[in-house]
Amino acid sequence: MPFNGSTCSSIAPCGLLLDSHAQVLSRITTMPRQNPHSKQIRLFRNEQLEQLTVISPRGFAIVWCVLLPFIAAVGWGSASLLAALALFVGGLAIWTVFEYAMHRYLFHWKSNARLVQQFVFLMHGNHHADPNDRLRNLMPPIVSIPIGSAVWGVFVLVLGASGTWVLLGFMTGYVAYDVTHYACHQWPMKGRLPFMLKRHHMRHHHVGQHGNYAITALFWDRVFGSVIRSAKPRG
Repeated sequence: MPFNGSTCSSIAPCGLLLDSHAQVLSRITTMPRQNPHSKQIRLFRNEQLEQLTVISPRGFAIVWCVLLPFIAAVGWGSASLLAALALFVGGLAIWTVFEYAMHRYLFHWKSNARLVQQFVFLMHGNHHADPNDRLRNLMPPIVSIPIGSAVWGVFVLVLGASGTWVLLGFMTGYVAYDVTHYACHQWPMKGRLPFMLKRHHMRHHHVGQHGNYAITALFWDRVFGSVIRSAKPRG
């Protein structure tokens, strides 16, 4: 059934979502002029919940300029300088695998179950429906902070207090990923490396969602055979 604003609850995503071809069935609504969105796919009828699903570049910068030093401060003294650096690099490496797997298997999870379809649309499908919405090109803290906290718990459980340095590398990788993703959609990305990153991601959006899952560590698409080499959509 197409979206009907009168049936949207305050705790459930508006409308359904994706059909078998990943096309949006929910309505793109024109928001009030004071809202930075010109055309926004509303995920919640409740305005407070809706605002938690978006974040501006400035807000993103403030959050992570506070949280990354905080993580470093918590980890301070738990490992020697060389060990901390090695753990940090290890966290960066773990992030690259997580980034690829999250995008490929979670964000593009295929299922006939309605709840799974709703979850996928909330997490990522809305981005494919409106890929240049600048307030949804960055992951909001309501998602990134709980995930980061859970990952922190795993690292500390495995490595003790020094696992915080792994988290710092992991979350630094995440911030680099999100900034790169934002840039791919909002900036011209001139220069050899920036252009390569943008072209890789734009093919994911405009050629096919079946590949080019990596945003920063592009080599994983080669390793796992998911590179989109053609600039033409599959017919």
